[in-house]
Amino acid sequence: MQHKPNKILVVGGGSWATANIKMLTDNTTKKEIFWWMRNQQAVEHVQNIKHNPNYLSSVEIKVPEQNISTDLKGLIAQANFILLNVPAAFLKNALSGIAPADLEGKNIISAIKGIVPDENLIIGEFLHKYYNIPFERFLVISGPCHAEEVALEKLSYLTIASADTNLAAEFAGMLSTRYLKTIVSDDIYGTEYAAVLKNIYAVASGICHGVGYGDNFQAVLISNALREMKDFVDAVHPIDRDIKETAYLGDLLVTAYSQFSRNRTFGNMIGKGYTVTSAQLEMNMVAEGYYAVNCLHQVNKQYTVSMPICEAVYRVLYKKQSPVLEMKRLAEQLS
Repeated sequence: MQHKPNKILVVGGGSWATANIKMLTDNTTKKEIFWWMRNQQAVEHVQNIKHNPNYLSSVEIKVPEQNISTDLKGLIAQANFILLNVPAAFLKNALSGIAPADLEGKNIISAIKGIVPDENLIIGEFLHKYYNIPFERFLVISGPCHAEEVALEKLSYLTIASADTNLAAEFAGMLSTRYLKTIVSDDIYGTEYAAVLKNIYAVASGICHGVGYGDNFQAVLISNALREMKDFVDAVHPIDRDIKETAYLGDLLVTAYSQFSRNRTFGNMIGKGYTVTSAQLEMNMVAEGYYAVNCLHQVNKQYTVSMPICEAVYRVLYKKQSPVLEMKRLAEQLS
């Protein structure tokens, strides 16, 4: 029997969503791509000009214009894979008109590297609790992969994780291109939490740079961050995993060091004395680490893992503590 082509909906209009559209359309597997964007003007621009006006505008969009819309419910009805790619803080708002029945039988992929505020749940848990999505139908995209480098077709690696590794392999096969290699994992909790944590550590890295610490200290910070990450993911979901794999260590390194890292940029501005609001306004992009560190602070009340780096970032961003004094205090705790 002929297998029907998959229909994949990308939800979100930012740079990472645009990069995912590029990967999916550059991949030669037979499939149909749909794209939901909140902004009607952006939809019309993409339909007519074939470029996203606001993000990665060099990328040519090869999605049929009738498949691009602001009607999320209508697009979901047509797709069997739903790839969520909005900031975690805006996910509830994006899904506000969607009922569990709309997502029944669909495979849901999270390309969101964050925690849903208020609920303090990672995306898989949030969808399971509020939309009855079974973990066997949930997938996570993670790994060291900046959207800007995808746009430039620089060689990148992504990890696709699911409780059902056959499903993960199927979706990985729809993403891989000559510039994108895919790895399959069964660790949805570890990859999701690692993706959240690395954003917080990148903010810490930026703050340190902003207050004047050099590369030597950055290396110590990130070595300690990896230990902190391992302790936390092992406490939350104790399975046999190698924290040195690219979904964990690799993503941490690129987010902490890259010029393209918005979390590092955000932290750097905070370290230089910007307020949170002014840094966010100037960047015009969401630094997931800002929201994540507060959520993680709440989540860790349950697990009580020693997380001095996360706590230092939390105090700077939410308790308005001095970045200089917090980093000085943190430096005394690292080894």
